[in-house]
Amino acid sequence: LMERKTHVKINRKEVILAELRRSCSCAPQKLKNFVMDFFPVLRWLPKYRCKQYIWGDVMSGLVIGIILVPQAIAYSLLAGLKPIYSLYTSFFANIIYFLMGTSRHVSVGIFSLISLMVGQVVDRELLLAGFDLNDDAPPALGDGSLQNHSLSNTTAFNLTIAGINAECGKECYAIGIATALTFVAGVYQVLMGIFRLGFVSMYLSESVLDGFATGASLTILTAQVKYLIGIKIPRSQGHGMLVITWINIFRNISQANLCDVITSAICIAVLVTAKELGDRYKHKLKFPLPTELVVIVVATLVSHYGKLNEVYASSVSGAIPTGFIPPKVPEFNLMLRVAVDALPLAIVSFVFTVSLSEMFAKKYAYTIRANQEMFAVGFCNIIPSFFHSFATSAALAKTLVKTSTGCQTQISGIISATVVLLVLLFLAPLFYSLQKCVLACIIIVSLRGALRKFRDVPARYHVNKMDTLVWVVTTSASALVSTEVGLLAGIVFSMLCIIVQTQRPRTALLGQIQDTSFYEDDLEYENLSTVPKVKIFRFEAPLYYANRNYFLKSLYRLTNLDPNLEAARRKKYEKKEKQHLKKGNHRTANGLGTGETTLQLVPKQIDFQALVVDCSSISFLDTTGVNTLKEVLKDYRNLNISVLLACCNPSVIDSLKRGGYFGKDFGCMEEMLFYSIHNAVLFAKDHK
Repeated sequence: LMERKTHVKINRKEVILAELRRSCSCAPQKLKNFVMDFFPVLRWLPKYRCKQYIWGDVMSGLVIGIILVPQAIAYSLLAGLKPIYSLYTSFFANIIYFLMGTSRHVSVGIFSLISLMVGQVVDRELLLAGFDLNDDAPPALGDGSLQNHSLSNTTAFNLTIAGINAECGKECYAIGIATALTFVAGVYQVLMGIFRLGFVSMYLSESVLDGFATGASLTILTAQVKYLIGIKIPRSQGHGMLVITWINIFRNISQANLCDVITSAICIAVLVTAKELGDRYKHKLKFPLPTELVVIVVATLVSHYGKLNEVYASSVSGAIPTGFIPPKVPEFNLMLRVAVDALPLAIVSFVFTVSLSEMFAKKYAYTIRANQEMFAVGFCNIIPSFFHSFATSAALAKTLVKTSTGCQTQISGIISATVVLLVLLFLAPLFYSLQKCVLACIIIVSLRGALRKFRDVPARYHVNKMDTLVWVVTTSASALVSTEVGLLAGIVFSMLCIIVQTQRPRTALLGQIQDTSFYEDDLEYENLSTVPKVKIFRFEAPLYYANRNYFLKSLYRLTNLDPNLEAARRKKYEKKEKQHLKKGNHRTANGLGTGETTLQLVPKQIDFQALVVDCSSISFLDTTGVNTLKEVLKDYRNLNISVLLACCNPSVIDSLKRGGYFGKDFGCMEEMLFYSIHNAVLFAKDHK
């Protein structure tokens, strides 16, 4: 016999008050621990093993810095901003994460999916403000004076309404939107950290994240095609951007710039070949080849000395200023405009950062603090937003490069920031002649990992069909509608899949494994023996309001007995018998004597006297679930069939007790509840 432990009731009010007193106390040691927890660098930096770690950190930092520069310039196309702002973002994010991050290996900075989400908001707001989204269009407002063009007047009016000075042109307004969006996203992340809302990331399954990344990659690819072939088409906005963009591309394909097409073909061939060789011989290479940097340097030199912009009208990056722009507080009025857009941005940024941090922490046997990661990525957005930067996140590709080049701590992030700083202070103007098609090639080749997910669809389908369906829905919605809608659709659809799976779960009748005390599904296994006069029913899901009817239908179908119909049939038969007896006819409706009537009341199809319900897969019961089991108990008892429950977990037993399933004093509990199916079967055999 097993007896339940008596649990002492916890006074939640006292617990909360004690926690508040502990949290609000300001002892010196507590303050010190708080500061050291908030800035983890204070804990690990004094213990830094210089001789052991410094070489790997310097090498990985230099390699990541070299990769960051071309990627930052390239991803500025996705964000719809000038390259200088991408460099600012990469610089500040590395420094702040060095101070606040708990992961030793992740590389936080500019990320393609985040840049795309920022760019979509920037494009929308520019369009609403009356600006031309064409990259090469002249500024709507120049040198502080209003132009006579009607578009300029519209722009000036909208800017005034938005709370921005009329002298602010397209570039100024674009970075204003980006910094406001970044600031709000960072505030959301910090608030989520304060209120410990990290559990939100649990609703983004691997299938949803993969589908979102793949769908967004298709959108990124589509947005870069116009740069690859050098055509000028309007930047599509809103739902269906991918389809509209491809229609515009094919309509204007005849205007393709031959110089850009040839340059793109050469760059893609070089980049893909180098990536494939790098993947094949990565175990022999001490650090990855800086192919992107080589391509950018060579392409810039060719473009400059070949005068490709002047002779062939090839679009180039243009002037990139050096130094730092004075900091500026993000505009509050713009924050209100982008407050809704910042929420999915904050969630995606946090989820990618935490998932990568946990993955590499597990791989290298250390722990991270998810809540501190939320603070770290939040302040990686809040603080840089004052310095003309936009949203950041951890990036898988750069993190893999960091670990493969010997990274040990976030000292490597400081080295990377130093490389970016050198570019910001001295080298940025040298990229003036860099063609935009080269940047587009770098972006497209960087999407290989996400686009390769299409090859995994058959294997994914073989493993789990439902997860594959979630991936397809998320990918399609992200690509064909919008990234935000795709993310929301993926989350909602994955939840619906879980609901459907619990609404129509597997059900089975069990048979006994010969010469054992174990029981399994009759339809799945051979050579199982049927227990005489006993039916064993298994329901593989929680029993609650949404699957109540399915539970009853499955039980009636598998046992081949609906107790309600059988009870109605018996009542109808008894009524006919009474009518015959009143008429003085001692023969029944079947032509039998009254003495033989009792035998007819027991239908021939009832071949069992006990029903055992295997509750091992029922994780919880709600009120409807308890009432359903009570109804089953009552209906089968009316037919003289006993109902026995087996393998119930403690929470299910408690629900049954509270629901009155075992009666008021639980007196019949030992005859209704068993800790194994075999015990229930033995009891049924002994109490025929």
